[in-house]
Amino acid sequence: MSKGEKELQKKYGTKRRADAFYNNQMIDFLNLRMKEFIAARDLLFISTSDAAGNCDASLRAGEPGFVRVLDDTTLIYPEYRGNGVMASMGNILENPHIGLMFIDFTEDQTGLHINGAARIVENDALHTLGLTEVDIQSMQKIERGRAERWVAIDVHEAYIHCSKHIPVMKKQMAGPIRKSPEKNRGDYFGVKK
Repeated sequence: MSKGEKELQKKYGTKRRADAFYNNQMIDFLNLRMKEFIAARDLLFISTSDAAGNCDASLRAGEPGFVRVLDDTTLIYPEYRGNGVMASMGNILENPHIGLMFIDFTEDQTGLHINGAARIVENDALHTLGLTEVDIQSMQKIERGRAERWVAIDVHEAYIHCSKHIPVMKKQMAGPIRKSPEKNRGDYFGVKK
């Protein structure tokens, strides 16, 4: 817990509730239920910051289980081709602290927070994570060559995000992206000069 958390818990009188949460809801590893929860997710929100503390939040998505739990304290997710900016990975290079948020919007309306330290792992270095050649080939087959590299996270904290404020959503089958002729989806917000 941070100094700021402690200060605000004192100011707002929430220390007793916070202590109960820390003692009963927060662990420094992934238990079986958390591993199953991650394996069923098809999207992940990540937060990173550079060395100066400038933050970036981003979304990662894939087939359910695209984030793989390697053991009780390590997980990895693939980095696919994007816009080439490398904001999240650039931040990880400067500052390994990362926050992950997995959310189940459709069934249990529950979230899982994971905070830890991240590092970039190239495809040809996956064996450094203790993966066997068979594991690596299986992952690459599932990814169909889309993973340009991976981000490995050492888990420091794992805890629930309760359902109280998670909206209920209905999962739909993905269809073709409908592009209207007057809209350039790459410049949806009209920023291009």
